[in-house]
Amino acid sequence: MDMEIMKCPGIYCGRNGDTSGNFSLCGACPRGTRRNDSNDLSVCELCGDTPYFYDWLFLGFMAMISLLLHWFFIDFTNSRNRTGLVILHISAFIESVLAAILTLLVSEPAGSFSLRSCKVLQLSDWYTMLYNPSPDYTTTLHCTQEAVYPLYTIVMVYYAFSLVLMMLVRPFLSSRFSNHKGTKAIYAALYFFPTLVLVQAVFAGLLYYSFPYILIVTSLITLALHLANFENQDPKSLLKANVTDGRNIAIMVGHWVLHGYAIISITELRDPQLHAPLIALVPFPALFYVLTSYYTDPDKLDQVES
Repeated sequence: MDMEIMKCPGIYCGRNGDTSGNFSLCGACPRGTRRNDSNDLSVCELCGDTPYFYDWLFLGFMAMISLLLHWFFIDFTNSRNRTGLVILHISAFIESVLAAILTLLVSEPAGSFSLRSCKVLQLSDWYTMLYNPSPDYTTTLHCTQEAVYPLYTIVMVYYAFSLVLMMLVRPFLSSRFSNHKGTKAIYAALYFFPTLVLVQAVFAGLLYYSFPYILIVTSLITLALHLANFENQDPKSLLKANVTDGRNIAIMVGHWVLHGYAIISITELRDPQLHAPLIALVPFPALFYVLTSYYTDPDKLDQVES
């Protein structure tokens, strides 16, 4: 072995070796491999890890965003007449599930529902393009790669499958079963899918570490907005409206699922006996709002002041 071989500069630059023991010059490791820092050769080795529980939760969160946006725009663009929208909501859910299945099947190892991944070690792993070294301060060694394989690109693949499936299925269902009520929601998806891809490309690393807190804060805010939208803020009226109307029940249960997902993501259920009971707290924000709505109703405050 050539004793003059030195460790590659930077954090992510590595060498590719062949069966005869020869090594390439320092550069970006191929997709699905990562530099091994346990020796001074900086050899790019095939990643053999499987995603951690937190990694799966992150992927689920990114998939959930597109589904929630589908449901929101289906409902929002038909606020005047919401009859016949159930088929569109079901279609969006099935499209998302099929997109997730196809994404897993085409990912390594192909044809299975498991994933081969590179372990996420630090925030910089998501932004390798910012860590290209300049050994002689004049020439930049480009070592941009997917160090978090496949967590960075698999989300974009999922969005691509979701978009294709939506274009194949939703227009037919919209025209056949809902009197074209899904048209505007389809147009909205043509805008938010590229936006989601851009968000993943730029903020994936930040989202990876912060998504549980973003999810729980956002779900609490949207829950409060939903409850505040009722004209009658009397506790009995709020409770009745949210347990007798199917749409309101779906919205409430959906928010509880998001609360629970956020709690699981934050705790990762590292101590099941301690963390699992926390999921029972998911109805508490809604109950707290309903029980205290009488004291926070602006109309009641005006009456007290007068």
